[in-house]
Amino acid sequence: MRKIIISILATALLAGGMVSCNKFLDVVPDDGLASIEKAFNLRSAAIRYLATCYSFIPADGIPGGDPAMLGGDELWDLVGRVVSNTSARVPNTYFNIARGFMSANSVYANDWPSMYEGIRCCDILLENVDRVPDMEDWEKAQWKAEAKFLKAYYHFNLVRKWGPVPIIRESLPIDSDINQVRVYRDNIDDCFDYIISLMDEALPDLPLVNQSTDEYGRVTKAVCASIKARVATYAASPLFNGNAQEAGLVDGRGEQLFPQKSEDQIKERWKNAMKACEDALKICDEASIRLFDKALVALEFPVVLNGSSNHVNDTLLTDMTLRNSFYRRWNSEMIWGNTQTPASSMTIFQQICMPILTGYRMMLGGYKFIGVPLKIAEGFYTRNGLPIRNDLEWAGQNVYQLKDGDAEHAYYLKEGYTTAVMNFNREPRYYSSLGFDGGTWLSSLPGVSTGVQPDDMAYIECRLNGAHGKTSSETGPITGFFPKKLFPYECVCTADNSFTSWWFPWPTMRLTDLYLLYAECINEVEGPNGFHADDMFEHLDAIRARAGIPGVKAAWDNYSNNPGYYNTKIGMRAIIHQERLNELAFESQRFWDIRRWMEAPAEYQKGIYGFHVTSTSPEDYYVKTFVAEQNFGLKDYFWPIPTTYIEINPNLVQNLGW
Repeated sequence: MRKIIISILATALLAGGMVSCNKFLDVVPDDGLASIEKAFNLRSAAIRYLATCYSFIPADGIPGGDPAMLGGDELWDLVGRVVSNTSARVPNTYFNIARGFMSANSVYANDWPSMYEGIRCCDILLENVDRVPDMEDWEKAQWKAEAKFLKAYYHFNLVRKWGPVPIIRESLPIDSDINQVRVYRDNIDDCFDYIISLMDEALPDLPLVNQSTDEYGRVTKAVCASIKARVATYAASPLFNGNAQEAGLVDGRGEQLFPQKSEDQIKERWKNAMKACEDALKICDEASIRLFDKALVALEFPVVLNGSSNHVNDTLLTDMTLRNSFYRRWNSEMIWGNTQTPASSMTIFQQICMPILTGYRMMLGGYKFIGVPLKIAEGFYTRNGLPIRNDLEWAGQNVYQLKDGDAEHAYYLKEGYTTAVMNFNREPRYYSSLGFDGGTWLSSLPGVSTGVQPDDMAYIECRLNGAHGKTSSETGPITGFFPKKLFPYECVCTADNSFTSWWFPWPTMRLTDLYLLYAECINEVEGPNGFHADDMFEHLDAIRARAGIPGVKAAWDNYSNNPGYYNTKIGMRAIIHQERLNELAFESQRFWDIRRWMEAPAEYQKGIYGFHVTSTSPEDYYVKTFVAEQNFGLKDYFWPIPTTYIEINPNLVQNLGW
């Protein structure tokens, strides 16, 4: 057979299992052999194959497709939930990663086979699309560019989990011998260099923007450049860039898979990442990608706004802006939306995250299985844009002390309801991201969607015997906090067992993410007082201004116990890291960020805590309560290669600690 087809043997040895390419190729002619030619004999067939190449994109944002949702320390599932068989309908298998149950014999979120299958399909398209007779040359070039990007992206997904992996530069012929298919892992620098080079090859032939709504989700210049910036920043980060803790990972050839580096070599990676971010920002500007702001809310949401922004308090406008910047379909700051996330999976996940605000009971809904740990809630800033421990206004305060909701906070807290001090005077992202005892919850529920007064808004009662308290050991709340950010306004409860969800393309990359990557790179290259310092603060402050808090310098100089904290690289690094954790909360970023920064052990040592959710009185409820312990060691930075794969291909040396 022709070289374009990777042998089943090669796939088995490399990926650890036998896989087929796609149902579009399940065409068996008279000779009994599957025909690649049939997939590329006309454009109408070839475009189906292009869609096949896209179909391997991981399903971000759902617990059964994304280990960054329930596999870390940002969301916590109810252990042992069985109500209505939710563990089958809303998988909690990846939660075992968070609980430390991973092993080389039980590898959770194992998409090693599917990523290599996707790479193989991209190779087949690259080698065959030029034969399609009814396509223009420019379109063939674009499709090849999309395939190159996807091939690079699938390699990146492998690297992010396993570290150094075998690079597939081209397909192996069907008659490859056993030594050819028993490949070795490439070192980490070669992996990143290859991924970035493929994206560089793809960039010139991609369109600046999608040409029609039917093409939303396909790769553009902005997508390619922005994901390249993310890849380059990962390549520069401590986990991957000269990591001394991984120096002992050496394969059978004596190849060190994490090359050790000098400080100058480490910094060179950061310089490359900074340049990649600069290039991506320029392309995003050309593509008119901009921060989603209040003016766009007033323009795009007349129903929610009751017909006019004049009817809406500025507090609500800010809340709507923040929440819609994340989930609003194809909004102005969306760079790449993941269309592979199934609507059905997103629907059920939304249901089990939510409290039932109208008193309706429905299948799966209202069980409140997903909670937010107390440390995540405490990590959001104060209204002055500072960590609680650094804000002079909070000096000496007991954050768990009781306080009644007041008129000043009426759009955030139920007036007169007894809650905790920590729920007052926080940044708007705290209220837009979290549901909590006494907190308001605006959604498209009957009588609420057009309500603009505090009394028109629903609110949460998490204490035992409250409307949203625990009803059994198999229901939540778990910590006393809900991930409100994951629950769009448009979700509607209309009657018993009736729930209308809101599907949206998961924001794999949005503009604030790119802003934060750029700021991070500038600080690592130059510190906070270098040539690009103004750019760094400008991009950080744009995010903070949209979030309704002072800029970095204004916050630390005017309200903190440590003025000028931003003047050192270490101080600025901490500020940028926390800004990412707050701005991108519950967006599948924290899981990877604290790993690439090598901060995961310190974060996991804090443990999972919440409030005493089985208490009825506020005095007993607002007590910091242990939920679970988490451990994180060196081995946990990378997935183990399944034992069976190594048995098939002994050249795949195992990751350290497994």
